[in-house]
Formats: sequence, C-alpha cells, structure tokens
Amino acid sequence: MGARFDGKVALVTGASSGMGRAIALAFATEGAKVVAADVNAAGGAETVRLIETASGTAIFVPTDVSDGDAVAALVRQAVETYGGLDCAVNAAAIEGEAVGVADLDDDVFDRIQQINVRGVFLCLKHEVRAMLAGGTGGAIVNIGSTNSYRPQPHQTAYTASKHAVLGLTRAAAIDYARHGIRINAICPGSIDTPMLRNAIERRGGNEADVIARLSLIGRFGTVDEIAKAALWLCSEDASFTVGHALAVDAGYLAR
Repeated sequence: MGARFDGKVALVTGASSGMGRAIALAFATEGAKVVAADVNAAGGAETVRLIETASGTAIFVPTDVSDGDAVAALVRQAVETYGGLDCAVNAAAIEGEAVGVADLDDDVFDRIQQINVRGVFLCLKHEVRAMLAGGTGGAIVNIGSTNSYRPQPHQTAYTASKHAVLGLTRAAAIDYARHGIRINAICPGSIDTPMLRNAIERRGGNEADVIARLSLIGRFGTVDEIAKAALWLCSEDASFTVGHALAVDAGYLAR
C-alpha cells in the first residue's frame, strides 16, 4: 500500500467497472478511504470487495448521477462516513449511438447528456460544496475524452457531451481555484474498457483497425494508465495544475 493519500477521502463515480473501478482501487492502494458510486450495485460491491481484499477501506453507494437528490445524498454519505471529502473523480458516463445526427433518436441524445453532462455538473456542485465546507480545499478530476476535441463518426451526442465536460471543468476551475480546490480533466483515448469493446462491436469494427487509427504506439491504453493520471492530478505533485485537460491518448490528438 502506498501513502500519497493517507488520511484522505476520495469519491469515484462510475466505479463499478472500467476506468472508475481502476481509479477507486488505485486511491485505496495509495491509502485513501474510498466512496465508490455507480448505478450497477453488483459491480460496485465487487469493487469494494477488491479494495478490501487488498487491505483498503471503501464503501459503495448506489447512485444515479443524473439525479440531483441522489448525488447530494452520495456526497453527504461520504462526509458523514469518513469525515470529509478531499478528492473526487467523476468517471460515470455512457455512450450508445451508432448513427449520424439526422438519424439520432431524441431520447438517446437526451440520455447521454443527462449522464455525461448533468451528471458531471451535479457531482461538481455537491463535491465543491463539501470541500468548501471542509475548509481545506481539494482536487476534482472529470473524465472527458479525445472526443472533447476531435469527434469520431456517428458520435454526435457523445461528442457534444464530452465537449461540455471540458467547459464545466474550466469554468469551475476558475471559480474555485482561490478556495484551494483544483479542478482538472482527463481526456482518455482508446482505453480497453467494456464501453470501448461494446462500441467496436456495435459499429462492426475490429480491434486492429481501431488501434491503427487511434494509437501511435500500437495498442489500446489500460485502465491503470488512466488511474495513474487521475491520482497524479489529485496529488500534491500536481499542485500548480488547474483547469487543465490531460490527454492520455497514445498521441492520437498530436496527429
């Protein structure tokens, strides 16, 4: 077990699988008390089990991040259980479209914005309130995407949502930096997650073609690589980093 986050409380949404689970595990490994949140209760329980097996400390709180009351209750439970909130990573997100904008169903568009945009807004709102009440500052990381800069075909709603995540990140960073709250974003590229695999299958693609198009180093990224970036942004090593969007993308955006 590491020590960078000893005595700290870290909240992670989307913690039932993929990047969120890896981030929750990484925080616990570095000594943080972790509050894992997701709509997937079975996956969340497994995340807590993995943390506890590694001698870490965690609770799971079932949470729909698009529900303001649920997010308020999540943050309140974090503070009541562990005494405060020091770090948060807002990783909950969905995608699911495979058509151009002319054929995109209104409900699909709305649902993606509800989770990916409203969810980040609500989490930021209540996480910042908790950190202000604690009086010692904190660090928040929102998970964007390379789609925040460069759209992929047939991803209108997802791209719009991930552009919005950067807007939320930068605006909130400006508002709360003077209170000692650092807010940043990570823009992952092609990370090997269930979401990526499902998207490839839905679009009839194959792994080799996707890697050739999206990665300069010939492989998908790992969830652990995103977790390391998230923990760096939340650590004192990144104390002068505010309002930044860190691309972890194997050079895709550099092309």
